[in-house]
Amino acid sequence: MRFIMVDTADGRGSIAILDERELLAIEEHTGEEDYSIWLLPAVRRVLARSSLSLAELDGYAVCAGPGSFTGLRVGLTTVKAWAEIYGKPIASLSRLEAFAVSSPEPESALVASYIDARRDQVFAALYARGGSGYESLAGESVISLPDFVAAVREKSAGQPVRWVTPDPALLESGASWAALLAAGHILQATPPPFAPLLGVLACRKFRQGRTTDALSLDANYVRRSDAEMLWKGNKSAFKA
Repeated sequence: MRFIMVDTADGRGSIAILDERELLAIEEHTGEEDYSIWLLPAVRRVLARSSLSLAELDGYAVCAGPGSFTGLRVGLTTVKAWAEIYGKPIASLSRLEAFAVSSPEPESALVASYIDARRDQVFAALYARGGSGYESLAGESVISLPDFVAAVREKSAGQPVRWVTPDPALLESGASWAALLAAGHILQATPPPFAPLLGVLACRKFRQGRTTDALSLDANYVRRSDAEMLWKGNKSAFKA
């Protein structure tokens, strides 16, 4: 299964060509260009390095959120166009879920994943391991990290939780981390680029036939108005 992985959820995006889980080529967004300018030339470069074309790929994978309205719109619109032209399936992916399934062995029963959403909030979700992977216990949300920690404590009922995030300092600097660490919680940092992690989840979805088409593909902004407000005008690494 050869596919392209497109992640434009925020300024830490990337694209990659994968053959199953084997990484053939990758390019990381530097944040210096808007995705509307950067994406297609970067796609041409990774395809050239892989000696492949869009028509030769078996499918297309795209991060559908949560994240920046503008960034997600560019990525999803591009993938929609490819799927319409070439008639290939699309794997629609969540960054938060991809972080959850990226666990080292042994896998944790509970995984809390979050991404800095700025303005003292995070995109976050709590997952429980089941027979076919990880399932969200309460959906994805935009929430303050202290409130998310409190919710995780309540739902985990004393079980240790693995926290997975590209922004570990937010949790480590909080007042609750010492108590969580003493209770057996683990903090796993996931630095960008995220395309390889998303590719693991994409492989599972392609194998299981959990794909969509251009008409049905949609973004998961996690309350669009909130997400757009959080990202607009931000000149940090999250520029979309």
